[in-house]
Formats: sequence, C-alpha cells, structure tokens
Amino acid sequence: MQNSDGVWEIVERKRAAFFELSDRIWDIPETNYLEYQSAEEHARLLESEGFRVERGIADLPTAVMGEAGEGGPIIAILGEFDALPGLSQQAGIAEERPLVDGGNGHGCGHNMLGAGSMLAAAAVKDFLAENGLKGRVRYYGCPAEEGGSSKGFMVRAGIFDDVDIAISWHPAAFAGVNNPISLACNEINFHFSGRASHASATPHLGRSALDAVELMNVGVNYMREHMPSTARIHYAITDAGGAAPNVVQARATVRYLIRARTLPELLSLVARVKKVAEGAALMTETTVRSEIISGDANLVGNTPLEECMFSHLQRLGPPVFDDADRETARKFQETFNAEDIAASYGRFALKPKKDQPLCEEIFPLSAGDGTLVGSTDVGTVSWVVPTVQMRGATYAIGTPGHSWQLVAQGKLPVAHKGTEHAAKVMASTAADLIRNPELIKAAKADHQARLEGTPFINPIPDDVAPPLPEKAHA
Repeated sequence: MQNSDGVWEIVERKRAAFFELSDRIWDIPETNYLEYQSAEEHARLLESEGFRVERGIADLPTAVMGEAGEGGPIIAILGEFDALPGLSQQAGIAEERPLVDGGNGHGCGHNMLGAGSMLAAAAVKDFLAENGLKGRVRYYGCPAEEGGSSKGFMVRAGIFDDVDIAISWHPAAFAGVNNPISLACNEINFHFSGRASHASATPHLGRSALDAVELMNVGVNYMREHMPSTARIHYAITDAGGAAPNVVQARATVRYLIRARTLPELLSLVARVKKVAEGAALMTETTVRSEIISGDANLVGNTPLEECMFSHLQRLGPPVFDDADRETARKFQETFNAEDIAASYGRFALKPKKDQPLCEEIFPLSAGDGTLVGSTDVGTVSWVVPTVQMRGATYAIGTPGHSWQLVAQGKLPVAHKGTEHAAKVMASTAADLIRNPELIKAAKADHQARLEGTPFINPIPDDVAPPLPEKAHA
C-alpha cells in the first residue's frame, strides 16, 4: 500500500468549511427531490473549491456533480443530503422537542454524509494537484436516497459508465468498513378501481376498491410464512377511497415496499405479490394497476476494496472523542431502552460493553450477519462499479435510526469528529487507488467474478420516471 498520509493533513486544513456545510444542511432539512437549497449549497462549495460543476445531472433537478483532475482513473465519492419527514428536533438536547411541529429532520445523518464525502473529494483534488498525479475525483451529490432511489435513475442514465471505483460512507454508531449486505427492494403502488354505490340502499351494485386492498393485505400476510426469512414486505394504505362510510369506495391505493436479499429473489417476490393483488381484484370484481415508484439493488461486495479501506482505518485508528463528548452521549443513552443499545452492537456482531457511550474502536471486517439490514440505492451503483463503503461513528451507541435522537446529535462535536474521521479514510483510500493501478485492476476483477452468471437488471424499469414532486417540475 502506498503511503498516502499527506491527504489526512489536507482534510484537517479543510474541515471547518465542511462542518459548516453539514450544519447548514441540517438547518434546511429537505425531503425527496425537494433538496433545492441543499443541492445549491453543495454546488456552491464545490465551485469555491475549484471543481467543474454540473447541476441537474441525469435529469434530476437536485442532483449535482463536481469533477477535478485530469486523465487517469476516475474515483467517484458519493454523497447525500436528503432529510426525513416528521422528525423536526432541536439540536443538542436529549429531550424530544420539535423545532416545527410535523417538520422535517435529518434523522439518518445525510447532512453529515454529503459534507463528509465532499470533504474527502476536496482533499483528494488537492492531493492530486500537490503530487502531480493523473486521475480524476468526482463528488456525486445524490438526492432522495430515502425512498427516491436517485442513484438507480443515475445508473440508468449512464452517469457512472466511465467510473472506475465508487466510495461512500454512512453515519453510524460504530466505525469500520461497511459489511456489503443490503436488501434489494421495490416500492410499488397498487391502484384498485371499483364501482361506487350507496352502501345501504344498493350495496350489491358497488364493487369496493377498499375491500380489494384489505384482501390483498391479508393475502400478502399469509405469504410471509412462505418466503425467504431474510425478505421483508411492508405496506401503507395511501388512499382509502374517502372518509364517507356510507359510500362504497370506488378507488383505493396501497403502497408496498418489497425487499429481498438478491435481485433475482426480489423479482420473484414482486411477481408473487402482484399475483396476490390480481387475486384480490378478481375476488372483488375490481381492477388493479401496479406502478413502480422506486427500486434499489442489493449491495455487491468487493474484497480488494474492503481490505484496502480497512488498512487505512487501522492506520488512522478510531475516532478520538473527549470526556464532554462521552457525557453528552450518556445523556442521549438515557433516552434509549436496553433493546436499542443491544441492537446497535448486534448489527455489527460486537459484544456489548458496559458504560460505552461512543465507539472508540474499529469493528472487524465482515462484522454482522446481515439480519439487521435495510436497503440503499448505493446497491444499484455497486452492480455497475466496484464499490466500497465505510461506517462512521457520529452518534451515541444505541441511537435508533430515523429518530429524533439522531436528529438532535447531528450538529454536535461528535458528529463533526466522526465526519472528519470518515473523510480521512475515504480520501486516503481514493489516493491509494489512484497511485496503485494494480489495486483498481484487482477490484475490477473481483467485481466481474461476483457478477458472472448474474446479469444486472435495474430494479427501476426504463419506463418509470423519477417520482418528482410538483415543485421539481416547476
């Protein structure tokens, strides 16, 4: 491995501006495809850093890309900046206290994710220039990870076709190389149409779309015994057909999120769910139309990249926190239950430690058995580009994902320190790859071997448009 320590000093020189970016994004939490201010904040900082910037890439109004360098391999560093609805919360206090009732909040730490990834990209840019190295680094500002699958649309548009390696990270309770296990998924609306009628005088003339939704849900619930144990199916009724009980509902919509360990397994499970929907329509003499909203592929691992990143983690060591950080984290832990904390350790197959408010170690490679995983659109990128991700320790152990507690910790010194730590690891990994063409070659060979016999099928079909809100079309 080449000695690339110099890039860590560049991260330290630049970190203040990116901590400020993270905090500004925290202050303007914007949800799927509405991240106009956040995307512009990222674009402006990219421009001030000397990147060649493109806005609205892949026809996504809030996607942005910055490139620096000339010739050589292309290293992509992926960032995000979308928030979650309903998680508004004051910063820094271990008490649920919304800033705006029903407002948005950064309950997955994407304010840190985007800022940390861009910090890494900016450091690599300077490292290339200072050392006279050929190579290009790209920062991809990706919107709508939380159910919008922007990276899947970006893959479909060919935005990653010339990329050699992709690197990313995600805020977490622990620090280490991400175990590349996630669930492929599709989010699908099932629209049922029936016939309205007076529910008392002429109920026999009506055909209830809401009945069809309820029967579909029952049918899918019976499926659960007969699908892989690692698969997950969730649903929400998004349109119950109205609020009048004396009207037979002529329309109703249920949204399903279907997850499976692999793409082939997902496609099979989606086909089965569609059959249940068709059966519910048949039983109720209604019709059903399915509409794919989004989809993510499962993550594809890469041993050479994971070993490379892990070696940089070992050399750098764990993030360094102080007594004030630990005391603040303990206050947040008082708001968790024992199961929250146990699950936090269990996700990384770590043995729980008494009175450990923050991660001050590096978890081993391939930690965790993959039973407590979600979905990510980074998975789709990993099918077309060799990809590696890090987990960065940025909040108290036990913090539930998508929670007010995570939002509250998003501007603390721990968040900044963990963001810097992740940026250093990503930057030195990227620098090592650029200086070591054989490592890129090994990563590509590993990637090709893993996909042999399994052709990539984007879970977002070609005829599906991004689920852009009205403002995105303006």
